[in-house]
Amino acid sequence: MSGPKRSFWRDYLPVVILLLGLAAALTWSLTMHLGGSPEIDALTGSLLLVTGFAAGLLGGLIGTGGCSIMLPVIHFWFGYSVPIAVGTTLFAVIFTTLSGAYGHLIRKNLDKTLFLWIGVMGTIGVIVGSWVFILLVSQVALLNFILGLAFIFPAIRMIIEGVGKTQAKKAQGEGGQAKISKPLTSLFGFVIGILTGIAGLGGGYALVPGLIYLFDTPVYITMGTSLASMIPLATIGGGIKLAQGYVALNTGLILGIGTVIGAQLGAAIIKRFKPNTLKLIFGIYFFYVALKFITSYFGIQIF
Repeated sequence: MSGPKRSFWRDYLPVVILLLGLAAALTWSLTMHLGGSPEIDALTGSLLLVTGFAAGLLGGLIGTGGCSIMLPVIHFWFGYSVPIAVGTTLFAVIFTTLSGAYGHLIRKNLDKTLFLWIGVMGTIGVIVGSWVFILLVSQVALLNFILGLAFIFPAIRMIIEGVGKTQAKKAQGEGGQAKISKPLTSLFGFVIGILTGIAGLGGGYALVPGLIYLFDTPVYITMGTSLASMIPLATIGGGIKLAQGYVALNTGLILGIGTVIGAQLGAAIIKRFKPNTLKLIFGIYFFYVALKFITSYFGIQIF
């Protein structure tokens, strides 16, 4: 066998520590009756755990934090208000990004220069976006509409690329380096941060297509870089939402446990999937979510 010998504990000890920390925090929160969550029985907790796992799995595969799954699920099917759903899922994404980014890091699916520029400027942007979020909290219908718009444009682009054969070499993730323009990267990170602070989506929905189409980043590198770039955005944004009282803590911790496990699996199996297939999968899902949010703005509910 060639190459350095791999060890489970060397590769996954940080993940195990993160899971133990989340489990301890959840136990403490439930014991102290903290978190502002609705009552969580065994069935609800299991469904939230599965939701988090699915979000982490897809996030590890397509380079997002999983908010695109968790947010609509806990809003439309668990009944959380939009502001609480935004805050809770952004809080859970802290753990998705930590787990998923680490999984991609040990597999070398990461452009460190892009990560640093987007992370720094995105952190500034998420502070600005979190302030704007407070102004929009009382306008729930408008917030729904903004969320819908945030989903629909990358969804359409991903669907087109997913069913087409354009940019074949990049789509296959073959080698290459991202084309980095510091001014453009800084502006891109700042805008992503603002959107994250407002919509609570972790930025992955815009980071992934942005990295691919603006910077010509190979698809597999895009996934790891996107998750890593979202670590500071989710940490700052989720922390602010927690301080503002828009996080259902128990729910966020359960989702977080699920996402940590799912993100590791997604990062491990990503290269078994064709990148165009991944684009098509999350493009269709994003389009569906966009329709749900936009139609709800007009008082129409779709399944």
